[in-house]
Amino acid sequence: MPSLKNYPPSHKATADSAKKLRKIAILAGDGIGPEVMTEAKKVLAAVSEKFKIEFELKESLVGGAAIDSFGEALPAETLKICEESDAILFGSVGGEKWNSLPPEKRPEVGALLPLRKHFDLFANIRPAGVLPMLKNSSPLKPSIIGDGFAFTVVRELTGDVYFGEKKSEKDFASDLMIYHRNEVQRIARVAFELARNSRQKVTNVDKANVLATSQFWRSIVEEIHEKEFPEIELDHLYIDNATMQILVRPNDFDIVLAGNLFGDILSDEAAQISGSIGLQASASINGINSRDISGIKRMGLFEPMGGSAPNIAGKGIANPIAQIRCVGMMLEMSFEEGDATSAIENAILKTLENGLRTADIFTGSAGEQKVSTAEMGDSIVKNILA
Repeated sequence: MPSLKNYPPSHKATADSAKKLRKIAILAGDGIGPEVMTEAKKVLAAVSEKFKIEFELKESLVGGAAIDSFGEALPAETLKICEESDAILFGSVGGEKWNSLPPEKRPEVGALLPLRKHFDLFANIRPAGVLPMLKNSSPLKPSIIGDGFAFTVVRELTGDVYFGEKKSEKDFASDLMIYHRNEVQRIARVAFELARNSRQKVTNVDKANVLATSQFWRSIVEEIHEKEFPEIELDHLYIDNATMQILVRPNDFDIVLAGNLFGDILSDEAAQISGSIGLQASASINGINSRDISGIKRMGLFEPMGGSAPNIAGKGIANPIAQIRCVGMMLEMSFEEGDATSAIENAILKTLENGLRTADIFTGSAGEQKVSTAEMGDSIVKNILA
C-alpha cells in the first residue's frame, strides 16, 4: 500500500486535538461486511489501548440489512448517526437478495450514492500496490511487477452517469453523463496536490476522442495544471488504452485521475492486480485542505474496494485486511493519528511476512498458512500490541 503521506490532513495536529473524542459511525452492511468489520473494531480497540485514543463507535444498519428492517437502504436514523460522527467506517452493501428491486431502491444506489451526495464526498482515493511477500498472488508476471508497484486512483465521486438524469422506456434507455466546471476543477486539484507529495506525476484518463464530456474534462484539467501545478508532470490516456497500460507497465503510474465511471473501472483493476481486491482500502472525502472544503464539515467515508461477496458470507474466509486498512486511512486522514496508521500497516506486513494467508491470497507456497477471517484479524491485533 502506498504511504499515507500522499494524503495530507487539513490542519496540523495539536495537543488539544490529541485528547479529542473520535466519533465514528460503523456501517457494516451486508454479505461479508459484518465479518470484516468485526476485525476492524478489534483493531480500533488495540489502537485505543496502545495509543490512548478514545473512540466512540455508533453502529447502524445500511444497505440490504436496512431495507429488510426499515424498508430503505439509508434510514433517517443511520444518516443522523453519520451527521453526528467525525468519520464513517463503511463495510459493503448489496447481494442477490435485493437485485429484484428497482435500481434506485437497491442497496448500492439507495445507500452509497445518497451518502456521497449528502456529505459532498467528491474525491475517492484508492491506493494500489503489490507487497513483496504477495507477488505470487498477483495475476501479473514477475517481469512486469519488478520490485513492486504503487499508484493511486483518484476518482471523482459525485458526478457522471451515476448521478445524471436517467430514462427508461420500452424501446430505449439513457443515462446522462454530465460534469460541471467546478466539479472537474476540485477533483483535479486533489490529484495534483497528492502528486506533490508523491512522484510528481498525474495521468488523466478520459475518452476525449469520442465524448464531449471528456473533451470538457480534459480542457479543465489542463487549465488547472498550467495555472496552478505547472511543476507536476501531466499526461493523458483514453480509458480503453489505460486499462491495458496499467496491466503492462504499472510501475509507470503515480496518480491516476478519472471521472466517476472510468475511475470505478480502473480502481477495481488496480486492486485486483495488487493480489486481491480484499487487500485494498479507499477513502471518500470532501477535500484535502481548507480551500476545497470552505464552509463544509470535513468528512470521510472509508470502505474496502471489494463488494459484499455474498457467496462467501458467513464462511469465515473473507480477507479483513482491506477493512482494517480503512481504519488506518481514517486514523490519518480524519484524525491525524499517523503513528497509529503506521502501527496498523506494520502489523499487517508482519502478519503477512509470517506466512498467514486468507483464501484469496493463499497460493500453497512454502511457508504459507491458510487462516480464517478472525485468525487474520487476531494476528494483526497481536502485532499492533507487541
